[in-house]
Amino acid sequence: MDMSSFKLDIDELINEFTESKSMTLDDMKRVWLSRKFSYIYEARPSSNLAFFMQSLYSHSISYMSDTASLSHRLGGLYCLYCLYETQPSKPPFKIYLSLGDLKKLKDLAANAKEKGVEVAPALIKRMLDRKIFLFGFVDINESSVRERVNDLADLQNARIQVAYNKLLANSRIEHFLHMDMGMEFDLKGLNKISTEYANARKLAIEEASKVVDVQNIKHISEDKKLIGDVVNKTAENWNAQKEVFYQKTGLNQRPAEEHRQDNEDDGDDFDLELEHLLSQT
Repeated sequence: MDMSSFKLDIDELINEFTESKSMTLDDMKRVWLSRKFSYIYEARPSSNLAFFMQSLYSHSISYMSDTASLSHRLGGLYCLYCLYETQPSKPPFKIYLSLGDLKKLKDLAANAKEKGVEVAPALIKRMLDRKIFLFGFVDINESSVRERVNDLADLQNARIQVAYNKLLANSRIEHFLHMDMGMEFDLKGLNKISTEYANARKLAIEEASKVVDVQNIKHISEDKKLIGDVVNKTAENWNAQKEVFYQKTGLNQRPAEEHRQDNEDDGDDFDLELEHLLSQT
């Protein structure tokens, strides 16, 4: 996917913001609205939306380099925030930050505070409070955004598996999810019994008809629906519904790697550490 035109739009947006040496989020909002910049999403692709959004995020983050002017760095931050807030995706795609990007964010918060631009550190704290970032250890350049998106997908899958562990482990829910209804009810045996019962019932009514009037109960022997057939149909529906659930969630088995949960706990501690660090700037 060619992202050059989208990156050029971001360049022009931030350049207009910096021409007047703007410093506040309100200034960015004014430029954003005047350029009707939210229309950038009208040309978004129908697939690979994660790649598309992370490419926009990555280009905005590139403006937060220490070598750029404070106005350019703030423009990158405000653009990043506005891209996240105005994206049409629900739930919204989170912003990946490497350790290098994280340092840029911390330095920007400190520099903005020194210059009296209080809105910048407040905005960064708000973004942290809302947990719109996904933190990673690898500093990936813009040419490797696709690899970054794959990392995000892996992380999201890991989070789902951890949630699956906590929700379903050692519970009756898990038992039902993995239950084979055919085995639970011994369908083979049930079919045999119900067939034998139907034959015996029919024979009994036929024998009774030789000595008494069975017109009122004759319909019983003509009932073609066996209990085994009913349970078999129910089991088929159950299996079909389980398959739909598996396809939608990807949770068709219990994860075997217990260390994933430990990694998630470490990630939560890291988020808290970061937030505390930025709150002190």
